Amino acid sequence: MIQDPRPTGGPDGLQRSAGLSIPAAGHSVSAMSRVSRSLLAAARMETLLIILLAFVVWWGMQLSPYFLTWSNFGFSVQAVIEISIMALAMTPIIITGEIDLSVESMVGLSGCVLGWLWASGVPIEVAIPIVLMVGALGGFFNGLIVTRWGLPSLVVTLATLALYRGLAHVVLGSTVISNFPNDFTNFGFGYVPGTNLPWTLFVFLPLAAVTVIIIHSTWIGRQVLAVGKNKDAARYSGVRVGALKTALFVVSGLVAALAGIILAARTSTANGDNGLNMTLAVVTIVVLGGVDINGGKGTVPGVIVAAVILGALKSALTEAGISTDYQNVAIGLLLIVSVVAPQLARLIRELVGRIRLGRSGPAHDPAPGEVVR
Repeated sequence: MIQDPRPTGGPDGLQRSAGLSIPAAGHSVSAMSRVSRSLLAAARMETLLIILLAFVVWWGMQLSPYFLTWSNFGFSVQAVIEISIMALAMTPIIITGEIDLSVESMVGLSGCVLGWLWASGVPIEVAIPIVLMVGALGGFFNGLIVTRWGLPSLVVTLATLALYRGLAHVVLGSTVISNFPNDFTNFGFGYVPGTNLPWTLFVFLPLAAVTVIIIHSTWIGRQVLAVGKNKDAARYSGVRVGALKTALFVVSGLVAALAGIILAARTSTANGDNGLNMTLAVVTIVVLGGVDINGGKGTVPGVIVAAVILGALKSALTEAGISTDYQNVAIGLLLIVSVVAPQLARLIRELVGRIRLGRSGPAHDPAPGEVVR
């Protein structure tokens, strides 16, 4: 018998014969609509951030004719480079629904360990890897307590915020180390020859690129988002939630130690108070960048734009002669607005949706067995 070579079973048979796995039309359209809504939401958020950045730049130009200059650009980058680096590591942690408040204390502890090692005769090239290991261990300690004991990261990292700051003062006491080698300090506050680009900018840029790729183009990023949306569902899907969160805390500690090294180089100083109040700015950048404080949503490009906004804002406030204390007040208000605004927008959307649903309800009661579409 000669068999008909054409695939049987209609369109499904054609799909199987081509080796394709195409979901049902309803599911496909639904999945595509969800992706489209996510992309549009991200685009709207980043567009709003760019508009806000343009306003801050315009305001800074009104305050000083030197605001929009290359020299001021280099100053602005240096002013926020450490918190911007830490914001990259904080982003996936907050997306998973956790937080790390101890980063500023790890900045201080890492600087003190670096200063103590250098004062003890350890070469700076050897001391830096040791300090990075200290940061990774501190992050591992945070992650272990959060995942193994099931304690809230807010409480755990608030405790280690005090613990690591206390250890920083134990390491150096009231001593201040300020005799670091010239090559090290030149990297911290120096510029690429012939430009106004700080050397430290070339630490941030590769880290930002790697973070964008990992969060938005790899399975790790998909797992981070899945855990933030529903950790139980992610666990049932095979995601090792505890291991993932612990790894993120390790990276956060490691990056905070790197920021502490850069801060020590930039200020040529190591003492127990390094990094004070940095956590506020780090969380502000992440939340302002569109990352939901409750987890499950956020983009790294938005966080990068938010870091630029904060740098421009700090520069503008400095040009206006506003002290650091008042700048911290402004950053705190910005954090409040960043948290409240999305919640308010969500409530407004829900209210509008309920009003529309009420207006477009069925004109008649459905008959028994009738399906309302």
